[in-house]
Order: sequence, then structure tokens, then C-alpha cells
Amino acid sequence: MKTIYPYVDEHNTEVNGYAPLAKLLSTITNTLEETFETRYSAFQVDEHIFDLWTIFEEDVKSESDELTHVAQIFEHLGEYTFEYEEGAQIPKYRVHRAYANQVFAYHSSGVAFAQIPIFSEASVFYMHAVFASSQEAMSAFLTTVRERMWNKSKHEILLLKDSDEGLSQEYQAISKDVTRDEVILENSIKREIYRSLDQFFQADRSFFETYNVPYKRGILLYGPPGNGKTTLVKSIANSVDAPVAYWQITEFTSSDSIQEVFETAQKLAPMILVIEDIDSLPDHTRSYFLNTLDGATSKEGIFLIGTTNYPEKIDPGLVNRAGRFDRGYEITAPPEALRKQYIQQIGFPMLDKSIDVNQVTLLTDGFSFAQIKELFMSSAIEWHNEGTLNIKQTIETIKKEKRKSERGEWWDESERTLGF
Repeated sequence: MKTIYPYVDEHNTEVNGYAPLAKLLSTITNTLEETFETRYSAFQVDEHIFDLWTIFEEDVKSESDELTHVAQIFEHLGEYTFEYEEGAQIPKYRVHRAYANQVFAYHSSGVAFAQIPIFSEASVFYMHAVFASSQEAMSAFLTTVRERMWNKSKHEILLLKDSDEGLSQEYQAISKDVTRDEVILENSIKREIYRSLDQFFQADRSFFETYNVPYKRGILLYGPPGNGKTTLVKSIANSVDAPVAYWQITEFTSSDSIQEVFETAQKLAPMILVIEDIDSLPDHTRSYFLNTLDGATSKEGIFLIGTTNYPEKIDPGLVNRAGRFDRGYEITAPPEALRKQYIQQIGFPMLDKSIDVNQVTLLTDGFSFAQIKELFMSSAIEWHNEGTLNIKQTIETIKKEKRKSERGEWWDESERTLGF
């Protein structure tokens, strides 16, 4: 294995400052030229360009045929690493070649990557470097990266979260496919939402051109928790042939992270951007957020979906205004007909054919879908372990806990005890 910087006792242990770094970069470009018989040049690059490093790391892990390992930068720092694959069918540790301290090249594209260790007395950090055989090669490669990111985002969800270190981005596989048929919602609302989505993402965009309608759309889903907002969003992610990103707003959300989120979304457009719990947007960022939504091109090709359990906390300027959230849809606690449909769909009759679905429907008046699911899970566990069903008793227990939650009183007088 070729090494860029072999260990010699006389070498300074620190590689910092211009001279040693310039020498190291020069040695890398010379090594690339010797390997591929083509001259390479270093490109200035922002290490936070998520697209580039996501595709690169994915190719390293998958041992892509397009990628060639050229050399290790510093001797003895380790050629391989391992990580826990939580999303795999059977979670396991996987060993693969390290990204850091290595030089890789896409031989047919004429582009190379290196994460160069920079040493200080206290720590080691990494400089992200990109090399290319020409500007044209770099441009063509970036076009390929964008196409790959768009296709990747159709099969995995991009999670965006604000933290004290800035905006984090991570891809996650969709844990469970939810079809449109599984979504239980008032028919007119369900039909209208899906029609808007299908029209937005159809290949022929003549509708927007004919009627001079801006190619951007936003809807707000609001209502108490547990009634299907998340399930609806999951079905949208599963059924629309477009990338989907989830943005989790936190107390660390800032004007910088808002700008970064919409820049990321713009790269993936046409796409869906889901903003969960939009009511939690910090007060000091609301004006900037509204201005971003009003921008002439900031949302072009983006279908916004906002969700909130507390619509009363939403800025009134967000809803029912073109260019922001065009429509708001209240997702209420399910009425009798929808409760019955869900009770049948979730599998109560599978537990015991003698279960009276109509009676369970009446007894669960006021329940959310989440509470009905909890009723089913408790009943299934009881049936599996005991061979008995006490659905009425379980319903009363859930109602009791529901009342405590609504009142904020978690102890009954009979449950209070004095202890030492």
C-alpha cells in the first residue's frame, strides 16, 4: 500500500502551517498523477457540503467499482474502521476502509477525495480536500452527485435537525411503508391533499404554466396528537416519486440554519419538505422564516408540509396566504365511522371473532387513533399471554389515564400514601 507521509523519527509530529501542508498537498497531487497519468489540481471546498461527502462515504462503504483507493496519507494511523449498521435487516457491525487519512479517486471521472489529518498538541482534526483533473471533470462529477442525491432521497428520508453545533443532516431508511389506503381520514380532506401532491409532482407541469401558478405549495396539518398527522406524512413519503426531508425545529434554530435548510431543499427540488412542530419555531427567527417563504425563488419546486399539535401558537401570518401555507387542514379526533374503520383495519377481529366491533367503536368515543392502537396492543398481549380479553376494563384504564393527563393530576386521592 502506498503511503504519502511515511513515519520517520526525524519528522516533526505536527503537520500544521503552510509549508508542511503545501508539501503534503503537492505529494498527493503527484501521487494521483503517477497513478492515473493525468495532472490533478486541488479545489477549494467547504467541508460542510453534505452532498459530496455523503456520496463519497457511501461509495467507500459499498466498495464501489467506480472508486479506487490511491494511498494512505499518514503511516500507522489505520487503514480500516468499523461502524454499527442499525438500519440493516439484522443489525451488526461492519468493517470497511476508513474515509479519513486516505486518498480515493473516481478514476473514470477524474475526481479525488482526501480527508487530511491536521495535528495539534491537544487533538486531531481533518481537512476535507477535493482534487480534479479539470474544471470540466469537476462540473460533470457535481452534476452526477446531484442526480444521485435526488434518487437517494426518494428511497431514504433526509433528517434535518438544528443543534448547538449547527444543522445536522442524516439519511435514514423508511422504517415502514405506509400506503395511502392505510391512511384513515375524512374523505374530502384526504382526496384534496393527495390531489394537490399528485398535481405538483406530475411530469407535465403545464397546469402551473397555463394558469401562471408559482411552482410551490404549502399545507399545514394541525390538530391534537395521535390522530394521523404522522401517518399521513409517512404515506406521502412512500407514495410520491420525489425526495422527502424532515426538518426538526429546536431551540437552536437560527436564521443561518433556516437558510441552510432551504438551500438543501432547493438542491433536491422538486421535493417535499416536512416541518414538524412548526409552532416551536423560536420567536427571534419568525420574521426571517416568513421572509424566506416569501422569497421569489426560495421555495421554487418545494412542497411544504407543516405539522403542529398547537395551532393557537402558530403565527397567523403563516396560514392561508399564498407562498406560505396555502391551506390548513384540521386533523381531528376520529368520529364513529373512522374509529370503526380503524378498529377493523388494525386487527381486532383477528384476536377473537366474537369481538363486537360496533361496541368497541362506541366505547372508544373520544379516543385518538394512538389510543385505539394502545388498546389493541394491550388486548393482543393479554390474549397471547392469558387467552382472555377484558377490553372494557382496558378501555376504562386508558380513559382514566387520559383524564389524569388532561387535568394534570397524576395521583388519585386513594393512591396517595404517606411513607418514610
